[in-house]
Amino acid sequence: MHGIVLAAGGGTRLRPLTDALPKTLLVVTNDGRSVLELAVANLAEVGITDIAVVTGHAHGAIADIAPTLEKRHGVTLDLRYNDRYDTWNNAYSVWLVRDVIARGALMVNGDTVHPVDVQRRLLAAKGSAPVLIAVDDDKRLGEEEMKLHLDDGRMVRINKALDPDTAQGEYIGLTLFAPESAEPVGDALQATFERDPGLYYEDGFQEFADRGGEVRAVPIGEQVPWVEVDDHADLARAKQVTATWDI
Repeated sequence: MHGIVLAAGGGTRLRPLTDALPKTLLVVTNDGRSVLELAVANLAEVGITDIAVVTGHAHGAIADIAPTLEKRHGVTLDLRYNDRYDTWNNAYSVWLVRDVIARGALMVNGDTVHPVDVQRRLLAAKGSAPVLIAVDDDKRLGEEEMKLHLDDGRMVRINKALDPDTAQGEYIGLTLFAPESAEPVGDALQATFERDPGLYYEDGFQEFADRGGEVRAVPIGEQVPWVEVDDHADLARAKQVTATWDI
């Protein structure tokens, strides 16, 4: 099992903090750990030590810190630079690591702060579907969330534009891929970014499902504290959340 962390985005809503840093390197704990370090630490905690990190904006800052993270957490980081990070969306980022998916992979968005129990829940469901996604089915939904329609746990639709009143949860940015999913998921992602480079990888998941692929939701549990760090308010909330953790 390998790990993937998506960390290519520019984090424009977090400027000026992200002028010279990717948002994944913003500090979110009292002891100075970044979003990326928490992601790496969580993967290491569940025994995943070979981790591909897709970089883009401020790649050099991640390259500089990588040796420290490797030593601190006993992992190997394989940095994959996405040279289209500033013009294309993240469907292309995931396509770049389809070879990692082919080995079996747990993928984490590099802007999601969450406890390691989320990884444990995904891994406990390993083998139940080719693609498993972590879903918060407890949170009250709004316009910005990546919302889902489910049919007995199987993903039918995934899109931010879904009506919050009809959605059954929010995808929180963690995915477990079985090795056999790599080729069909890669093909679906390629079809997605060739149709529109501005589409999300979740649109690739929709393409995969529309072609008959199975994506199943794994609930993260009730009242699990997690934050997607998109703006300054999210960053402040992430710091509040991690302050309550025993880390």
